[in-house]
Amino acid sequence: MMKLSGLAYVVAQTTDVARWKTYAEQVLGMQTAPAPGGGLYVRMDERQFRFLIEPGEADRYAASGWEVINQPTFEQALETLRAAKVAFKLEDAAFCAQRRVQQVASFTDPSGNRHEVVWGFQSDFTRFVSPVGVPGFVTGEIGMGHVVLPAPNFAETAAFAREVMGFGLSDIFNFQPPGTEGVVLPIHFFHCGNARHHSLALAAFPVPSGCVHAMVEVRDMAEVGRAMDRMLAHEVTLSATLGQHTNDRMTSFYMRCPSGFDIEYGYGGAVVDWKRHVVHEFTRVSLWGHDFTIAHKKAG
Repeated sequence: MMKLSGLAYVVAQTTDVARWKTYAEQVLGMQTAPAPGGGLYVRMDERQFRFLIEPGEADRYAASGWEVINQPTFEQALETLRAAKVAFKLEDAAFCAQRRVQQVASFTDPSGNRHEVVWGFQSDFTRFVSPVGVPGFVTGEIGMGHVVLPAPNFAETAAFAREVMGFGLSDIFNFQPPGTEGVVLPIHFFHCGNARHHSLALAAFPVPSGCVHAMVEVRDMAEVGRAMDRMLAHEVTLSATLGQHTNDRMTSFYMRCPSGFDIEYGYGGAVVDWKRHVVHEFTRVSLWGHDFTIAHKKAG
């Protein structure tokens, strides 16, 4: 199995890079810089980027970047892929330079989600300075956050996450869509080599944008409230109201980003001791709040 240390970055495509730049700076409170190929780097810490926004013909999620700690661990990841007979590509120097890492191996999981395993990030460690005053984001040793990806080929994709990519199961939610009877869509939450409750979740249904949501975490609750104010001021679509989750205890809200998937903007996520953690099934998504029907109510 691979030994992934955390979520290093995400890649998204957009038909409007300028719109993403405004959203990143004025709503998320992150820094931006031009990226090779006409794209956009979005910074949230000392790394040169955590979101890479690439121009494209559609607004959608493109890839998840997973970090390993060094080159031997990267080579071990390649051996894991070979042993599992998973096709992968060692990306060329120009691609690695754009990703600001030493090496990249790309592959897809059984549901078609693209993953990139990387090592050796490049940075000048320039201090992060938010254009709207966000003091900082929770990243470092626990990665940039988490992503929830569609997995319509669920059983095979979940097994791939565990047995090939090396994720451990954190907990389980069995989603029963409103207005259906007997329909159960599992969502499994996974951790890797850090203490964040989950770096990846897989949901047993297709998503046109290629991602359910990506989560970023700030250092105090006031920054969540300020982000909500900025979201409203810039007329960004609210996807779920403020609430607190049962499993990772994150207090957050959800909004639609210019690439068509949601950004969860939160505070207070659980830091887990995996030697003591008990895997369980939770039957409520949130302790309070998180009305995910609000966008449909507005549309109606």
